[in-house]
Amino acid sequence: MRKLIMWNMVTLDGYFEGEKKWDLGFHDLVWGKELEDFSIEQLKSADMLVFGETTYKGMADYWTKAEGEEGEIAAYMNKIAKVVCSKTLQTADWNNTKIVRDVVAELLKLKKKGDGNMFVFGSGILSESLMKANLFDEYRLCVVPVFLGKGGHLFNEGLPFQKLKLLEARPLQTRGVILRYVPESKA
Repeated sequence: MRKLIMWNMVTLDGYFEGEKKWDLGFHDLVWGKELEDFSIEQLKSADMLVFGETTYKGMADYWTKAEGEEGEIAAYMNKIAKVVCSKTLQTADWNNTKIVRDVVAELLKLKKKGDGNMFVFGSGILSESLMKANLFDEYRLCVVPVFLGKGGHLFNEGLPFQKLKLLEARPLQTRGVILRYVPESKA
C-alpha cells in the first residue's frame, strides 16, 4: 500500500509561501547539494505526485521548461504519474496527469493501488483537507531558519489534534533542518 507523504519547506514562523502565490525566495536560503540529493531520493521512492490546482499549474509551468542542472529532477517530475485535485480544472496538459474531483475518496483508492510513495508538494489548501481527513502517513518538512513575518501559513487554525512521532531530524549545512514525523496512530 502506498504512503501519502507531505513535503514542504516552511519558515520558522510557519509560512510555506510569502505574501503572493509562488513567493518562495526563502527556499534559496537552504537549497544546496544535501537538499537536492534528498529531493532526488524522495522522487525515486515515489510513483505518484499529488497537487492542488494552484501548485499543479506552477509546477507544470516550471518543470516542463527546466533544463541544465535541474535536468535530473525535471526528468522525474515530467515522467511520474501526477494527480491534480480540482473541482474546476477542465484539462491537465502536463504529461501523465489525472484530474481528481472527490479528493478524499479518490486518494483512499489510489493509496491501495500501489507500493511507491505518493507525495503532496506545496498545496496548502489540499494539505489542510488531507490532514482533516487523516490521510497523511508521514509529514516531511524542511525548516528554513528565517522569520518571514507574513505570507501563507502551512498549518492553519482548525486542524484536528494529532500527536506525532519524530522519525528523523537531519540538519543541513545550509542551516535548514529536515524533519520527518508520522502520526502516532500510524506509527
